Amino acid sequence: MATITLSLSSKVDKISNKSEILIRFVGSREHIFRCKSGLYITPERWNDADGKAIIPRLATAEQKSLVNLQTTLDNLKNAIIESYTAVDKAKVDKAWLETLVDEFHHPEKFHVQEKSMAPGFIELFYSFVENRKLSLVRKNNFKVIGRALQRFELYQQATENEKFVLTLESFDPEALRQFDKFLREECVYCTKPEYKIIYETFPEKRTPQARGQNTINDVHTKFRTFYIWAIDKGLTSNNPFKNFKIEECVYGTPIYISIEERNQIYNKDFSSRPQLAIQRDIFVFQCLTCLRVGDLYKMRRDNIINDAIEYIQRKTKDGRPITLRVPLNDTAKEILKRYETIEGNTLLPFISEQKYNDAIKKVFEFAEVTRIVTVVNPTTREEEKKPINEIASSHMARRTFIGNLYKKVKDPSLVGSLSGHKEGSKAFARYRDIDEDMKKDLISKLD
Repeated sequence: MATITLSLSSKVDKISNKSEILIRFVGSREHIFRCKSGLYITPERWNDADGKAIIPRLATAEQKSLVNLQTTLDNLKNAIIESYTAVDKAKVDKAWLETLVDEFHHPEKFHVQEKSMAPGFIELFYSFVENRKLSLVRKNNFKVIGRALQRFELYQQATENEKFVLTLESFDPEALRQFDKFLREECVYCTKPEYKIIYETFPEKRTPQARGQNTINDVHTKFRTFYIWAIDKGLTSNNPFKNFKIEECVYGTPIYISIEERNQIYNKDFSSRPQLAIQRDIFVFQCLTCLRVGDLYKMRRDNIINDAIEYIQRKTKDGRPITLRVPLNDTAKEILKRYETIEGNTLLPFISEQKYNDAIKKVFEFAEVTRIVTVVNPTTREEEKKPINEIASSHMARRTFIGNLYKKVKDPSLVGSLSGHKEGSKAFARYRDIDEDMKKDLISKLD
């Protein structure tokens, strides 16, 4: 018969003055394992001889706490013994024991489907996402919202109402305001031990960071699209956004480098930093072609046709599949020739997008392109002064193409035919207010 012996760890926490109770499990000669119990007690209240808490006779808060602890220990031991009796012994190992202890303390982590959203809500949301004509990037963006909704539900269950569930009918403007508050403060919740289980159940690749108003607006806009779809399908008549105002997005003036700064970067001697030189070349090529990084990384040699790069933008290919053709200048051709012998059909020697963005910042610093620029903090919406190398990224290459070309021709339709912006684009409209020389030229007409 399986037996369990309890002992006390020699390590004492300096703050709580408690030590963790340790488990020694013996099922057979092959099944002898040790693990932590996840339960703690002050050493003076532990009897190591019989592996039990020393409970005082006087009825106090401490006595009640110790009684509860001993009851929990007994229940944990029984749960382990019962599981071992029923389980396939071939599956028994230390990980099995550790998982049992974890499940004992956090059953919601292992039975999340029983406690998750009301039947149909999250499944309906993901069904909506999968059946929409969206690019892979936009689908992933919607799925991020889905996971945030699932974490929001668990958070509400932990803090407000353990029976709280999200449904198409119960999501009203007040629930939206609570969800809005959760989105703003999630960067704090995810660091607190009491909410750890939420982020183990529905994790993100990156720890949730402080979200700016524009990001939150985007979440609400996408979530509203889901509700409009559900209403159109006759799945609900509830529209929580009817009395919920989504704030206007606020964008700063697009920051980009001049042609002179771009050439300074390209002509800088990077012989001491050969790997950085490669990413410098890719960045300059991007500055000359206006490719979004997602499209850039998909470029192959067969995208080069008659000295131009031809492609359909990944962002718009499902809704507005227009082929863009951007002629290559001599510098772009020079860069391509430099890497024409690399293996495979890829256009240039790409690294991961994150590493590429990190490299761009180093390229700017090494080339001494570090002038101070004014930017809008996305979280506080306050203006800040920063060196341009600190905010440099792959998207700055696209802005550099658009900004410099717009300075030359001042024709949004012509520039849009190369950048892929549709006529009247709000994003493109921001480039009309970015050039000091254009302003001086305009004012000079008053002389």
